[in-house]
Amino acid sequence: MNQAQKTVVIVGGVAGGMSAATRLRRHDESMRIIVLEKSGYVSFANCGLPYYLGGVIEERDSLLLQTPESLAQRFELDVRVNSEVLSIDRAAQAIDVKTAAGTETLNYDELILSPGATPFVPPLSGVEQALTLRTVEDVDAIMARTHELPSGASVAVVGGGFVGLEVAENLSHRGFHVSLVEAAPQVMAPLDTEMAALVHRALRDGGVDLYLGEALAEIRQSKIKLASGSEVPADMVILAIGVRPDSRLAAGAGLALSERGGILVDEHMRTSDPHIYAVGDAVEKRDDLTGQGVLVALANTANLQGRLVADVIAGRPVAQRPVRGTSILGLFGMTAASVGWNERRLKQEGRDYRATHTHPSDHAGYYPGASGMSLKLLVDSATDEILGAQGVGESGIDKRIDVIATAMAGGLKASDLAELELAYSPQFGSAKDPVNMLGYINRNIRDGLVETVQFHELQDELDAGALLVDVRTPGEFTHSPIPGAVNIELDALRERLGELEIDRPIIVHCQVGLRGYLAARILKQHGYQVRNLDGGWKTWNSAQQ
Repeated sequence: MNQAQKTVVIVGGVAGGMSAATRLRRHDESMRIIVLEKSGYVSFANCGLPYYLGGVIEERDSLLLQTPESLAQRFELDVRVNSEVLSIDRAAQAIDVKTAAGTETLNYDELILSPGATPFVPPLSGVEQALTLRTVEDVDAIMARTHELPSGASVAVVGGGFVGLEVAENLSHRGFHVSLVEAAPQVMAPLDTEMAALVHRALRDGGVDLYLGEALAEIRQSKIKLASGSEVPADMVILAIGVRPDSRLAAGAGLALSERGGILVDEHMRTSDPHIYAVGDAVEKRDDLTGQGVLVALANTANLQGRLVADVIAGRPVAQRPVRGTSILGLFGMTAASVGWNERRLKQEGRDYRATHTHPSDHAGYYPGASGMSLKLLVDSATDEILGAQGVGESGIDKRIDVIATAMAGGLKASDLAELELAYSPQFGSAKDPVNMLGYINRNIRDGLVETVQFHELQDELDAGALLVDVRTPGEFTHSPIPGAVNIELDALRERLGELEIDRPIIVHCQVGLRGYLAARILKQHGYQVRNLDGGWKTWNSAQQ
């Protein structure tokens, strides 16, 4: 069969599959391209589904990006919805497809698998009553159920990941009494404890009841039972426990899978069969820090892989990039985002790292409307490589995490962040942008100008005999002291040096870290053994919550 007659069959639409199909057409007008989608919708905004539930997206049709007819008109694609691929005959390069009319066999020259992922549904009593959210059909089912419930009815959302949080927020906006159940001690696994605490506060302030460290045990009529024995009212239950790669078709064809069930592909998205490719959430990716396999379900990556596999089939010299898991969430007026590894994972892997917390404003404080943010940077202690970053705040978090993700992609070191030339005007940022400040702070630690203590190390240091000095104003100290601290205001520190024992280790702290740094510089130059509490009282206080 010559190039002009080549047939490419794509199993699964949405991000990965449709990106591959449309880019293939842009490369080759003569190619026969068939897209098979199991559901009734081949191109829709699945990330927008929770916002349709909440009424933020008012029109259902806004979720539908393309139809088989529009794709045929513009790209001359043969798109078939409600078409389930049952099996792959690798030797014959053929697939069996089930449709409403029966089963047919299609031959292919190249096959692209883009089946996505499926929601995890635990085998529990009553689980058949629960709903999940992944497709347009799912959102239709949930929306229909909400219309049956009275105002103020109880909804239990099980799972504190991105989908669970977005569903909880949007149904809360609709006037439902929402309970969020999460088996882990915190929501948003990419965040560390002290950063997730800020998300917990936003949820509670938004009226959501949180059940953390609580596993679902049973779904009953109008309530759920947790493993602890507690019962939570629930007129509707939505499961958002997570997703699993939909690799059943690949497994049935004997393609290589990872231990976690992801389809194994090479740098050109080829599976263990040279004529079969795979993209999207069903595929195991390569972690940027270790090069090891990792499962990351992100639309950006699926779209990129779809484009890449089209380039490969078209003969272009490309290869997939590793992933850093850059992600973001909006919740009750707050933004939380992260990139790379968190501190918890670094500890598990035994990596030598340093952590830096800072709490700047999103733009110049003198310009109206400035709001605070919490940023965290994780850095390799030996190489100064950026390992990860996290941010939580009302505004400007997306910009800062995106800058750091770009710096990581470009191989910049953490101290290089201080040198970045970033756009500045008072309503958008500060002359020293929060990203620059992370670079300055990291550089000070790297160069030995200051040593720091983390919030989770503080009590052990105090128990070992260190003195905690609060350099905030007396008013700040009286309002919110850390137990065991003594108050010596920064501006009076030089005058009161005689009150401090020269041989006793000292830890200084302020509200967010800056005054503590200034105090540490003063004390160090006067011969004291001193460290600054990283992120100050604000980071410590978040962790206590």
